[in-house]
Amino acid sequence: MVGPRKAFDTNRYYVICANVIGGCKGSTGPSSTNPKTKRPYGLGFPMVTIKDMVKAQKELTDYLGICELLAVVGGSMAGMQALQWIVTYPDRAALCIPIAAAARQSPQNIAFHEAGRRAIMSDPNWRHGNYYGKNPPIDGLAVARMIGHITYLSDETLRRKFGRRLQERQKLSFSLKPEFQVESYIHYKGQTFTKRFDANSYLYISKAIDYFDISDGYGSVKEAFRATKSRFLVISFTSDWLYPPSESEELVNELRAADKEVVYYEFPSTYGHDAFLVEGEKIAHAISYYLAHARDKERLESHQFGNEPLS
Repeated sequence: MVGPRKAFDTNRYYVICANVIGGCKGSTGPSSTNPKTKRPYGLGFPMVTIKDMVKAQKELTDYLGICELLAVVGGSMAGMQALQWIVTYPDRAALCIPIAAAARQSPQNIAFHEAGRRAIMSDPNWRHGNYYGKNPPIDGLAVARMIGHITYLSDETLRRKFGRRLQERQKLSFSLKPEFQVESYIHYKGQTFTKRFDANSYLYISKAIDYFDISDGYGSVKEAFRATKSRFLVISFTSDWLYPPSESEELVNELRAADKEVVYYEFPSTYGHDAFLVEGEKIAHAISYYLAHARDKERLESHQFGNEPLS
């Protein structure tokens, strides 16, 4: 999606991608060293929200001397960040493109996250977050990732990729060992995740997503967007059950109620929530066109390509 002649054409645009605070990939998070104690923050790190993440990003653009962005774009949690950008800083971007996201975290998704957090915190090696320099809670983190990864996929994807095929043997052993290919797959996804991510960051980031509700402080989603000045391109995928099209449609309806210019595309896909990562070719034309004409209302409203918009 990012590069020369791709949707985010780096021959034409500068692309800024900042790691979120609370994470473990560059920006400060629970695994970072607390300058006061000279030890990792652990649970001494403050809880963060999507709004906090966006505020840090805005500070970055200020540092770079950028007064206005052509667009804020993101999928899933980053889609929430894109929406928060437009609400908190209504004069800073011409276009907002939330992909496979929602105006608030649903009760079902909060429940999935809590199951994952509980898996981590139930691991004896978690030690109330003070595991740095010791054996980390890899078993709990692996289970949390297994739970999360299942929500990213669709039933059709799992049926097509694995079905009920066995991993190695021809007959069931009737034991508690993983026997089906799909079992081995999610075990693999869980274990590989533990090698590149911090358990405490998983707790903090998942909680930040659960806290997200764009209407907080405004009374309603419609009122949250009342003062915004951006145009909106909202994208969803048919098989996404983590952030289903119905939630994107709800967002679109609230934007329209607030008299905002919005175009909505629901793209067909069998990949579930992961579609926003793997269906780049489907959405590339829409994104590249809207970036090129972000300030041209007449051309945005008249253009058709591929899958016709629902609005």
